[in-house]
Amino acid sequence: MEPINIIEGEVSFLDRSDVDTDQIIPKQFLKRVERTGFGEFLFYDWIRDGEIVLHPHPILVSGHNFGSGSSREHAVWALHQFGFKAVIAPSYSDIFYSNCTKNGFLPVVLESDECQAIAAAGECRIDLENQVVTGEAKAPSRSTVRSNAACWADLTTSP
Repeated sequence: MEPINIIEGEVSFLDRSDVDTDQIIPKQFLKRVERTGFGEFLFYDWIRDGEIVLHPHPILVSGHNFGSGSSREHAVWALHQFGFKAVIAPSYSDIFYSNCTKNGFLPVVLESDECQAIAAAGECRIDLENQVVTGEAKAPSRSTVRSNAACWADLTTSP
């Protein structure tokens, strides 16, 4: 696992709360023995049904209670293999949060209005060492959001 210091780039926004692990990676894709090949099935039902469109940017922003439901570690693997390096949300299920930190995937906790502002900005920089999240709009108006993040397990060192 590589150490995490800074994650930056475009943001994908999943404007939903109570996203559970069954929605993140449906059960029919859990039959693999290895930990690879899950990314292509991320949010499979929602994407297939046209409910959402997600791009594999480094950062996913979502609503309250992200990762609720069963304790499957596959959800974190699927998010990471799709292309995400971090998720920003107001809250997480305890087990999902723990699975993130054990697998080198960064869960960031921000207030709901800060999550909305980061999503609206479209780009984000997460500085783990200083625990600061900055979002900057790509539009010429260049609005900026800066927040001290209430985070995180120490993911800055390799295990």
